[in-house]
Amino acid sequence: MRPSAALLRHAESALRELLAFAAPADQTLSRYFREHRELGQKERAFVAEAAFAVLRRRRSLEAAAGTAEPAALLVAAVVRVLGLSGRALEGLADPELVRRIRAAAADALPDAVRADLPDWLWQQLEAEHGRDPALRIAQGLLNPAPLDLRANLARTSREEVLERLAHDGIEAAATPYSPAGVRLGAKPAINHHALFRDGLIEVQDEGSQLLAWLTAPRRGEMLADYCAGAGGKTLALAMLMRGSGRIYAMDVSAKRLAALAPRAARARVSNVHSIALSGDNDARAKRLAGKLERVLVDAPCSGFGTLRRNPDLKWRHGPAAIEELAQKQRRILQAAARLVKPGGRLVYATCSILRAENEAVAEEFQAAQKEFKSLSCASLLAAQKIALDTGERLRLWPHVHGTDGFFAAAFERAS
Repeated sequence: MRPSAALLRHAESALRELLAFAAPADQTLSRYFREHRELGQKERAFVAEAAFAVLRRRRSLEAAAGTAEPAALLVAAVVRVLGLSGRALEGLADPELVRRIRAAAADALPDAVRADLPDWLWQQLEAEHGRDPALRIAQGLLNPAPLDLRANLARTSREEVLERLAHDGIEAAATPYSPAGVRLGAKPAINHHALFRDGLIEVQDEGSQLLAWLTAPRRGEMLADYCAGAGGKTLALAMLMRGSGRIYAMDVSAKRLAALAPRAARARVSNVHSIALSGDNDARAKRLAGKLERVLVDAPCSGFGTLRRNPDLKWRHGPAAIEELAQKQRRILQAAARLVKPGGRLVYATCSILRAENEAVAEEFQAAQKEFKSLSCASLLAAQKIALDTGERLRLWPHVHGTDGFFAAAFERAS
């Protein structure tokens, strides 16, 4: 669409709020749209796409525009990312600025700028993976993420979901790894669809879905989703248990946990019990020590594996925050491990791409907790008939697997 001057002003105003980084970008944008209800669906889509393009490619757009001024970055985004022509911007943007943006070459840019990452994050990725692999990782994180669904296999089949979506004119295909995954060709308002309202599908990235199969609960068992949040993985675990056993959804945020109840009701899940933890030494959690067959710890992390969806994170987190998160992850993993019974399984996961939050935490835990032995994630998935071999640890990458970036390590407590 050719934007009007008023629509560009809205996009610039929204972008200025986003670049303040006072809150997560999706929350900031949702608030902006609530305050400007005169914007229609297509107009909101343009504002969101243009503003998020700047967040994704901020450094290369600054280089092309020659300035960090939001108005210029917005023009750079609509030209270089959204593909608007100079003619479409006649009377709306400075012709000289448009000419300069269109003429800018990317070849001479420093690697961190080409990767659209802060210097420190680029240096970390390059040190861990090498220059060319790091550039491929960065490029994969720049592309917008698809919309993935999880079919509720306790009540339907993936085939039935695909048939229903096709009947309703929604392009969709099975994901390559998750047995319940469905990937949409576009991003319709799926929360208004009958499949969603009836609890037959949930929105969940394929990588996140795989954590449930890695945990592999069996019917009748007791397990915990230790950092449950709003319960996406809790519901995936419940699906595999077919309503039997008991799942403890634990989180330090009662507000996040509150979102689980209506989701569970919609999915017709009744074996979930929520516990709002007071901390690592919560009394209710202590009473479950050594009693659970499975414990999943999807730990709070930088979220850099989700930069396709949350590009603001790379500008909001610095190296000091990563060290603080790693310390928190170690504490959480140790606390969660106490719940696992002999012979039980512990899965540690993050949606980070950094070794400090992933392998380093898992290796330190294993060195300190001799009663836990490492399990091969590839073998565990193969036992679930999922052909995905990234080695002993699960490592998922957007540019390789089409998922968000995920890490997981699995352990078994000695009996």
